[in-house]
Amino acid sequence: MKTLTDEKLTIVGAAGMIGSNMAQTAIMMGLTSNLCLYDPYAPGLEGVAEELFHCGFEGVNITFTSDIKEALTGVKYIVNSGGAARKAGMTREDLLKGNAAIAEEFGKNVKKYCPDVKHIVVIFNPADITGLITLLYSGLKPSQVTTLAALDSTRLRSELAKHFGISMDLVNNCRTYGGHGEQMAVYASTAEVNGKKLTDIIGTADLTKDQWTEIQAKVTKGGANIIALRGRSSFQSPSYVSIEMIAAAMGGKPFRWPAGAYVSNGKFDHIMMAWETSITKDGVTLKDVKGTPEEDAALAKSYEHLCALRDEVIAMGVLPPVSEWHALNPNIK
Repeated sequence: MKTLTDEKLTIVGAAGMIGSNMAQTAIMMGLTSNLCLYDPYAPGLEGVAEELFHCGFEGVNITFTSDIKEALTGVKYIVNSGGAARKAGMTREDLLKGNAAIAEEFGKNVKKYCPDVKHIVVIFNPADITGLITLLYSGLKPSQVTTLAALDSTRLRSELAKHFGISMDLVNNCRTYGGHGEQMAVYASTAEVNGKKLTDIIGTADLTKDQWTEIQAKVTKGGANIIALRGRSSFQSPSYVSIEMIAAAMGGKPFRWPAGAYVSNGKFDHIMMAWETSITKDGVTLKDVKGTPEEDAALAKSYEHLCALRDEVIAMGVLPPVSEWHALNPNIK
């Protein structure tokens, strides 16, 4: 099987539902011939490895370990789903304290064992904050760390397709920016439905303003809805989309959705947030984000929410004050 690379890809949190699905997706998409699975829960990890062996894949060497040094040594690409899962009644923010500590330890381990890693995708919640913590403690460049933020955009596409009763292929350029949570900014101005601008449809009989408000609410609560329906948090969609992200970083197909990236542009500063990006072998680069005045105001409000979470992590002592970030990671200006 031809793969994008022979360089090592490590899946952190591979014993979990997201991690195990990521591993299988990476193999099926032909990302690398060198796949390492890591999880501190050794029995579950071995069970995942055994299942993958039983699939009979060809052209890939699958290894697994509960030793973080072994998992990270020589790695060039990492996708990390190794935080605590969100449960019924919990918000992403409820996970903050425990997962912030996990992100800090992970960042330090990256700096210690694999400073030459090329790209990391962080997906455990709240991903905006855990990705930021990882970036700061790893010593990597902002272009080397991204977070999963695309699910809100894919959920918007799905809700619009369901509302109009059409194929999702006919719904294009759906975008949400800012925080990955209920404070996200849902943009209408970018989207098209069956060749028509969404903004031209909102307020008509086909999509009343009230119906658009309902769709926005469904998008912001999409993760909670999965928990209500399945009794557990999402695992198929984050697995697939995060592997699409790392594939783009390996030189594969361009990533189609917004990604969580480090933004510090004078308006939004010292934050990890969902943004319009390009992910390539050279890393993530930021593009312009333009919306209506109302959408831009929603983005500013989402940014304020992220700043509050960031400041909470600083108050907890997990991160130093922003003024000291450059000393912690010289790549942070």
